Amino acid sequence: MDNDNGEGVVQTIYPLFSQNGVCIDYIEIISQITFLSEVMDIFEYGAKLRDKVMKSKANVVVAYGESYSVTLFRFLPYLSEVEQMTGHSYSIYNAVYAVAHALHVMSSSGVRHRTMMHRGEQKLQNQQSWQGRPLSLCTESCYPGSSKKVKEGKPFCCYDCIPCPEGKISDQKDMNDCHKCTDETYPNENRDTCIPKEISFLLYEEPLGLSLACFALSLSLATALVLGTFMRHHNTPIVKANNWSLTYTLLISLLLCFLSAFLFIGQPDKVTCLFQQTAFGIIFSVAVSCVLAKTITVVLAFMPTRPGSRIRKWVGKGLASCIVYSCSLIQVGICAVWLATSPPFLDVDMHSVFDKIVLECKEGSVTMFYSVLGYLGFLAIVSFTVAFFARKLPDSFNEAKFITFSKLVFCSVWMSFVPTYLSSKGKYMVAVEVFSILISSAGLLGCIFPPKCYILLLRPELNSREQLIRKKDLRM
Repeated sequence: MDNDNGEGVVQTIYPLFSQNGVCIDYIEIISQITFLSEVMDIFEYGAKLRDKVMKSKANVVVAYGESYSVTLFRFLPYLSEVEQMTGHSYSIYNAVYAVAHALHVMSSSGVRHRTMMHRGEQKLQNQQSWQGRPLSLCTESCYPGSSKKVKEGKPFCCYDCIPCPEGKISDQKDMNDCHKCTDETYPNENRDTCIPKEISFLLYEEPLGLSLACFALSLSLATALVLGTFMRHHNTPIVKANNWSLTYTLLISLLLCFLSAFLFIGQPDKVTCLFQQTAFGIIFSVAVSCVLAKTITVVLAFMPTRPGSRIRKWVGKGLASCIVYSCSLIQVGICAVWLATSPPFLDVDMHSVFDKIVLECKEGSVTMFYSVLGYLGFLAIVSFTVAFFARKLPDSFNEAKFITFSKLVFCSVWMSFVPTYLSSKGKYMVAVEVFSILISSAGLLGCIFPPKCYILLLRPELNSREQLIRKKDLRM
């Protein structure tokens, strides 16, 4: 009713309903009857109010007045129509009459107004125990996988259902906000539950790991066969002419490079993490140093020198061995500093890959990691440069052409490795490095040794000192 009591009831009931999750669709103020002539106006107003009730989505209607006036008697009969539409007759009548009675008692005495208001609140709170109590909602419930977003300027029960953003879930109806899963879990496709993450590393059992392992094993066997072929023909001119000690050292280092790939496959641990990068860096530096030494030896051998000159003495005193030792020791020193200051370590990465817990070996010092790669790149560029200028020397004694091509392959692989490595995650980052190791090593093996193996196995008549000297004289 349009009086102080009515206003007081609204101010009390509105927050009380909201606190208990009841949403109010509308509030209508009914004018008091002062003259008999106003009765018809009240009837007309009651008809309009009836239409509003029937169109509303509210499941419960609460009527309050100082007494059951003509207006209320005109209005309440329409509740029978509401109950037929909703099927909640006991809920409607319990709600209407319990609350209306409480409010009527509240206003029956101004002296007892505050006390009765409290009792009215208790009476209303007791209604929370109704079984099947319908909620007054203007929006369907938001199902798990979404959250509520209140519509601006509307009651709190009027909201939009917003799908949970990526990385969050809601596992109950009508949640105000979605929440993140723990680090060990991730949201499912519907974003209504969290699924445990799988442990991820480069497995031998999966196609990627198995392919790389088979590739590494095949290249290791091929290298062992080449080494066996050279050792079987150890005393032949072509093996001696190509500096057999450097050749054996190069083949053994390539064999170890291929085998080092197995350090990267399988579940990592503290020991493998320490030796993955350092072992590869040292072994590969030996291989590249051997190639550099072979190239420099060829160049010095064909330089025009006088008998007894210092250059010939250097070649004779083991310049090649000095180059291999010195270049390899520099890489050993870099790796030693790396291990002493900030060594690689085993890490559990829960964030890089959305649905996986990645076991991986972190570099420790990124600077030292790229120092190792940079030094290998420096040796490769020097080898390429020397081999390029020596490519026109006599073919029988010269491997410079093949070395030039092998170093071109080597540099191309490692130049593309860095951006690909940085853009990869988890086990694919490991796979990129393993593939780069295998391809660059295979480039050295495949470009330098097949021509010699062809002569040793299929054209033995060319493996003679006379043939080598004759070709040298023809080129000169």
